[in-house]
This record gives sequence, C-alpha cells and structure tokens, in this order.
Amino acid sequence: MIPLILLILPYLCIEMGLAFNSKDTVMAKTHMASNGLPFPWSKLRLPNYVIPIHYHLLIHPNLTTLSFTGSAKIEIDVKNDTNWIVLHSKNLTITMATILDESEAYQSEKILPVLEYPLHEQIAIFSPKILIAGEKYFLHLEFAAPLADGFFGFYKSSYKTKTGETRILASTHFEPTFARMAFPCFDEPNFKANYSVRIRRSQKHVALSNMPIEQTISLGDGLLEDHFEASVRMSTYLVAFVVCDFRSVSGRTSTGIDVSVYAIPEKWHQTHYALEAAIKLLEFYEKYFNIYYPLPKQDLIAIPDFQSGAMENWGLTTYRETSLLFDPVTSSASDKLWVTLVIAHELAHQQLIFLPFPANENWFARYMEIVSVDATFPEMKAEEHLLDTCFVAIGRDSLNSSRPISCEAENPTQIKEMFDTVSYEKGACILHMLRHFLTDDVFQSGIVRYLRRFSYRNAKNENLWDSLANVLIQSLLSLNTSCCHWDLKAMMNTWTLQKGIPLVTVQQQGSVLKLRQERFLKTVQPSDPSWQYLWHVPLTYMTSSSGNVVRHLLETKSDTIELPEDVTWVKFNTDMNGYYIIHYEGDGWDTLINLMKDNHTALSYKDRANLIHNAFQLVTAGYLSLDKALDLMGYLEYETHNVPLLQGIGYLETFYKMVEKRNITDVSQNLKAYILQYFRAVFTKQTWSDDGSISDRRLRSEILSLACELHHTPCLEKANSLFNDWMKSNGTISLPTDVAETVYSVGAQRNEGWTFLLEKYCHSLSGAEKSKILGALSSSKDLDKLSRLLDLGMEGTVIRTQDLSTLIYCVARNPAGRFLAWEFVKRNWHALVEKYVFELGSFCIRSIIIGTTAQFSSKEELNEVKAFFDSIKEQSSQLRVTQVALENVQKNILWLERNLETLRTWLQKHIY
Repeated sequence: MIPLILLILPYLCIEMGLAFNSKDTVMAKTHMASNGLPFPWSKLRLPNYVIPIHYHLLIHPNLTTLSFTGSAKIEIDVKNDTNWIVLHSKNLTITMATILDESEAYQSEKILPVLEYPLHEQIAIFSPKILIAGEKYFLHLEFAAPLADGFFGFYKSSYKTKTGETRILASTHFEPTFARMAFPCFDEPNFKANYSVRIRRSQKHVALSNMPIEQTISLGDGLLEDHFEASVRMSTYLVAFVVCDFRSVSGRTSTGIDVSVYAIPEKWHQTHYALEAAIKLLEFYEKYFNIYYPLPKQDLIAIPDFQSGAMENWGLTTYRETSLLFDPVTSSASDKLWVTLVIAHELAHQQLIFLPFPANENWFARYMEIVSVDATFPEMKAEEHLLDTCFVAIGRDSLNSSRPISCEAENPTQIKEMFDTVSYEKGACILHMLRHFLTDDVFQSGIVRYLRRFSYRNAKNENLWDSLANVLIQSLLSLNTSCCHWDLKAMMNTWTLQKGIPLVTVQQQGSVLKLRQERFLKTVQPSDPSWQYLWHVPLTYMTSSSGNVVRHLLETKSDTIELPEDVTWVKFNTDMNGYYIIHYEGDGWDTLINLMKDNHTALSYKDRANLIHNAFQLVTAGYLSLDKALDLMGYLEYETHNVPLLQGIGYLETFYKMVEKRNITDVSQNLKAYILQYFRAVFTKQTWSDDGSISDRRLRSEILSLACELHHTPCLEKANSLFNDWMKSNGTISLPTDVAETVYSVGAQRNEGWTFLLEKYCHSLSGAEKSKILGALSSSKDLDKLSRLLDLGMEGTVIRTQDLSTLIYCVARNPAGRFLAWEFVKRNWHALVEKYVFELGSFCIRSIIIGTTAQFSSKEELNEVKAFFDSIKEQSSQLRVTQVALENVQKNILWLERNLETLRTWLQKHIY
C-alpha cells in the first residue's frame, strides 16, 4: 500500500500553491494536521469552491450514556476542480468518510482519509479522483461524540422532578459557530442549504426540529425514528433539534400556523401566557411585513440549562426558562414584560433570517420587538423600555472602546463579542431615529420592499437604505413635493460604519441657532481624536413659540438655523427619538432649568427624561457642572410621570453607591438623607401590592428597593413583617410579586432568613422566583454566606452554571461583596473559561468582567485590574470587553475627581 503522505502530498502542494517535487519538503508555513500531515487549507474562513446544497442528517442521542452518533450526507456543488473538501468539525470523531457522485455511486475507495486541524476547527477529506467543477456530489460522513458539557453544540441538560428524580434531555445551540460540534458542516452564515433531519429516540421522549414531523418509523426494541420535513434554505446556526420528555400547550394563528410552547412537565402551567403572546406577535409580524410566516409551525421551548436569553432557530426557538415561562403567582410585571419582549425578538428573527450575518440581523429584531409589543400589548408601554435601551447604548457608545455596528469579525471569539450592546441596543436606537425622521409609513413600506426583494438571499445594509430611499422619493413625488437631497445611504453609513455617538452643541443668539458637532467621549484618548468623526445627524427640535416638531439634517461640522422669530427656549431631540447628545451653551441650560421649575409639562415626559439623562452624561464627560444637573432635577417634586422620576432617582442612587463603596462617609450620609428627604412623598405613596399599571409597578419595585437599601425605617418594618409572615407559612402565602425581591433581601440579612431562602431556592419550580431569591441571597453582608453562594455556583448543582455569571455580578454590586467577587474571578478565571465552558467572548464572560470591575473607582483598583488582564494576556488580548472594563474604571475615577467636592458642597446646601 502506498503511504498516505505520498498519495496526497502532490495535491496538498497544488492546492496550497506550493512547488513540489519528491526531493522538496513542505514549506515551514504549512499548517499541520493533528496526525502530522500538511493540512490543505491555511485560512480561518472556508474556501468557497465547494458549496453545500442539502444536508441529510441522522442524529441518535443516547441519554443514558450521554453520547450521540450520527451521519451526514451533504449534497455539494463544486465550483473549481479539486481533490479536497474542507469543512468544519469540532470534538467529533469521524468514523467514516466517502464521496459519491450525482448518481450516488462511490467516487473511489469507500473509506477516505480525513485530516483534522483543531486550531481552525476544520477537517479535510481527500479524494484521489478529482472532483469536477460544475458537478454535484455527495459527501457522506459518520461521526460520534459525547453530548457536550456547557451550553453549546449538541449538549446535555437536566432537571429534577418533585420526587427528586434527575431527568436528562439533549438540546442544541449553534449560534454563532457551534453547529460543527453536532455534525460536520460548512459552518459559516453564507453557506445556506436545505436540511432533512432524522432523529432516533425512545418512546418516552419527543423529538423536535425546525420542521414538522413527516413520519415516525419504529425500529424495534422501543426505538423510534422521526423523519422531519425538508427545511427551507438556512444557515447552519439556525438548525436545531431537541430530545426531551416535555409537555406542551398548542394553538394556531389566524393564518393557520401551529404554535406550541414546551416546558418540563411540572412547569407546564407556566406556558400559557407565552402561547398567547406568540400567536399575537406572529400575526402582527405577518401584517406588518406583509409576508406570511414561511414555515408551517413555530415551537417555543424552555431549556433548563441555557446561557443566553433565547435563540431564534427557524421554527424551533429555544429559551432560558425565565425568558419564556410566566407564573401568575410568582412572576412580576417586569418579568411579564421581559418574557413578552424576548418572544417578540425571537419571532421578529423568523422574518429576518435571510440576512447574511447574525449580528447584522440582531439590531432589526431588537427594534422590532419594541414596535411589535407596543402595537400588540400597548398596556406594557414598550416605548418607555426603548428609552432605557437607548440610555444603555449611549453609556457603551460614549467610551473609546466602542465599535461600529458593522465591522469585520474573523475568529469565533470576535464573532461572539459582536452580540453586544452596540449590535442590539445601539442598532435599535438608530433604526428608531430613522423611522421617526422618515415617518412610520415610509419606514414600514421600505422594510416590506426590502424583505420581498432579498428573501432567502444575502443582503447588505445599503440594500435596506436603498429600499427606504426609494419609498421616500415615491412618497414625496406623490405629494407633488420637490424631492429632498438626502443621501440616505451616506447618512446611515455615518451611523453604522463608524463608532461612537455625536455631541451636538447648540448656542442660541436670538432667533439664530449655531450648531456644531463632535464625537462625545467620557474618557478622551489622545490616540483617537474626536475631530476624525462626522455624522449626518437628523435633528429634531421644538421651541417656546411652536408646538410642532421641526426637522433639520446636520451634515457638516457646523451649521446655522434661522428661526422665524425670537424664542425663549429651544429643546432638541424631541421625545428622544434621536441618538445623539445635546449640549446647550451659554445660558441654554439655565433657561431649561427654569422651564422645568416653572412649567415642566411644556415638555413631554420623554423630553424631561431625556434632559435629565443628557445633563448627567455631560457631567460625566466634563461639559457641564454637577450642580447644574442637580438643579435641573429640582423640579422632580412636582413630577407625576414615572419615567423621569426613575431617571433622576437612578442617578442619585448610582452616586450614593459609588461614594458608599469608597467609604466617603460624610457624602454618602448626606446623599442618603437628601434622597429620603426630597423623595419622601414618592416613598410614602407606594403600596406593597401588585396594583396599577406596569409603569406604576416598576416604579414601586425600584423605589421600595432603594428605600429599604437606605434603611428607611417604615420600609424595613413593612418588609420584615411580610417576610416573617411568609416564613411562618413555610413560603405558602403569596407575596406581592413586584416587591418580593425587596422583602426577600430584607429577610436575608438575618441568619434564619438567609437559610430559609436558600432552602426555598433549592425547591422552587419558578425561574422568576429563583431569580428574586438569588438576588436577595447575594445581598447579605456576611462574607461567609457570599463565599458559600459563589462556591455553590461554581459547583453547579444547587445554583446552575447558567446562573453563575449573574450570581457573580450580584455579589459584586453588593458593597460588602465587591472585593470577594473580584478575587473569586481572578482565582477561578481558567476554570470559568475552560471547565465551565463560558466561551471566550461569550455574554457570560463579558458580564463577569464588566460586573466585577464596574464597581471600582480608584487608581489602585485600576492598576490591579490592569495587572490581572496582563496576567491572562493570551486571552484578554482577544477581548474588546477588557478595554471596556478599563475605561469604566477610568470613567469612575474621573467622575470623582471632577465632581466629589461639588457634590459635597451642593448637598450641604440642600439638606435640612
């Protein structure tokens, strides 16, 4: 037999562009496969000369041995003559590989050599017979692997019944690059294909996949094989399958789409709200997009072990239990809003899945969740949630470590980090800005045109801008209006292709407004000067003499607006529909402060919340003095809307926690006294109930939590009374859901209360209740208890590994636990990344890094964070989030340097 290396080396060298003769050796730069042979492909991205057309998959999980076997017959289209097929595989044992021609006759020997290059998670199959361009072939692979630990690929999950029995299920999560852990595949979004899936299971289990079951065949000995209908063309990251023993509740939309919600049997009663919401939202999207949902069914399933919030697999969306299940007894108004928004987000994806890259699609889905919930559940006030969304986005985007919405990501870590605040929140906010600048009708018509034209094709951002521009032009022509000069593509490129957020400075001189723009930064870096940035800013404004919203497109560094008359005041960014910061130079802020004191209802509640947010953002960046921002909030004693109240109180709470953690006792005590004194009426009117609108209930939850945290005596007395009654009943009486976590947190400060809560946590069947209890347990001031919690999270049985990052964050935000959490992360870093498969770049790792470091505000702490990142440089250098963490600490240091004395002096003048 000819040695394998002599057989394949000439082809390797030809494919890699290497000169070859028998006396030469392969060049040093050649990548070597795991068996020591040269690997035929050197790039991270796959070659594009072999294209998958249709996958025929057979998957057989064994829930006893916690392993699976499978086969993949992949129909491929060959674009160039080649001897090699390169595709992805990770942690799979390939037991057999063959290539068949279009008539399914073997091309060569039945067993073909398979080379593995683990660094790029690629395998290469060598065919001694050349595969001819233009021909179709079948690549047949058989494989085996253990069900994965963690949350990616085809992984095992489990739950306990009321009787204590542990039951196993197997589920998938493939986004962004984990399908290769379940079957060999071309695991990049552009390689779209059809899928025909077969799954083997026992009679006591059900199998789910993207499509409905076509038929079920009995294989004997209690083994069944489900055959699913062939799917539409889709990317590998959208493929999904689950084998479990769950129960479901089902319904049907008005257009005949079957909708089912699955959960573990003992949580079946928590699935009904999700079904109601899913049906309403699917019907809304069909009407809004004017496109029928393309699949015959939509399943939603709550997986007990799930790292992210949810995943939009086409036809089978998977969720963390707290993102899908709603328990009327233990879930709060905020829990219900969260469930609704997550379902809306995932179902929006179902109409947007044709887009080329998952991170591009997310900002559309993030915005559409707001639009859809606002239309279908108006009582939830989703527009208020959008304000918070944009506040979060601005916080991230005003750091130098931000990134453009559209940017390249090559390796898996970079791709995972693309699923961040910029991709979701900022993207949603600029779409909202665009929608309101163009009008709702133009925006919707442009989206519909875009979807119809690019369905099942790869699209780019500019395709959407072109669609919107065309609709806008047609709309203006139909009104006999001269066509505007806007270059929508150029405008939106300034928002998607460069990072950051603009600061627009306004100087009013009578009836003339002078404008200039620059990049808004909280921590200025000399290496990245702000003058390099220019946006096309769609400004909106109102004045004292006009109630109408005026639009103006700022396309240059500076500009002038001439008003028809002198005005007393001007307010830009009406209803905060724009994504930019406004600074009013001269006496502009004084004028607005007086307006808020004298007649705050001249501005909408969104404008009032926007002014408060704007002012404190400018304080952080050094543009506005802290005392002016605090004076602006002076009107809040007359405020009746919850959103501005929460915005103002939220800033005061942030300042209190910062100075408390630095042990600046005089300021923290005075600030505490000021909050309790100034907002006494707000605290007093709160009831310990679940009455009122969702907005009222959210305010109640936040206000009472803060009051008890500030040791407000009436709050502590009521919370202790409720907790004692609840504990005496052995947890059988129902607490008001909106204040339950506050009650738990007060009770957790006592030994017997903490122990009782931990026991209830272990036995609760409500994810919402467990989340509240975990937050309360982590609020203890006892370091031994906090250490025990962290150990339980690391062990992963009592506190699931999926909740470990949340637990670390909760302990870190506790003034007593912040150093404990930081030391825990440093000590266990390698275990967190490796043993507990919080993949580098994943949301959990980012949450852990940001959550533990955001509490720091001294130069000594900054140096300690830098030293730790240097000690893990091989990993930290790959992560953008480490720069975010360092900037957050620098921002906190700068804030205290600039504002501590001002805050101290202001408080001394305003407390009595």
